[in-house]
Amino acid sequence: MRQATTILTFDTHGQGLTEITRPVAAWVREQDMEEGLLTLFCRHTSASLIIQENAAPEVRTDILDYFARIAPEDARAYAHDDEGPDDMPAHLRAILTGVNLSVPLIGGRLALGTWQGIYLFEHRRAPHRRQIALHMAGT
Repeated sequence: MRQATTILTFDTHGQGLTEITRPVAAWVREQDMEEGLLTLFCRHTSASLIIQENAAPEVRTDILDYFARIAPEDARAYAHDDEGPDDMPAHLRAILTGVNLSVPLIGGRLALGTWQGIYLFEHRRAPHRRQIALHMAGT
């Protein structure tokens, strides 16, 4: 059993979904493993990771609209507003989506479905530099 780790850094453009499938898959290929498990971990409390459809852009729009409804930016609704009205909703959205993912490696490739992509989900309005820790164990 072999293991490999790295930290990838991504710049976001504010609230939205940034597809990170290609750089993640490129790193996986560099490890030259055939079978195993990739774990991704977002090192932040106001951003998260999701696997979602990467074909129709309307899916991403609908996801953003949904989270705006369930965790709205309403300063009156939250006690924690140290960094502005998008701060606490960002934390809630990260809780709901999660900061880690696991993806099997089969035949040297990530076992994602045809329309699946890995996304960094930025919950803050301002652009941020985000770090994603990767760990792969396999053969």
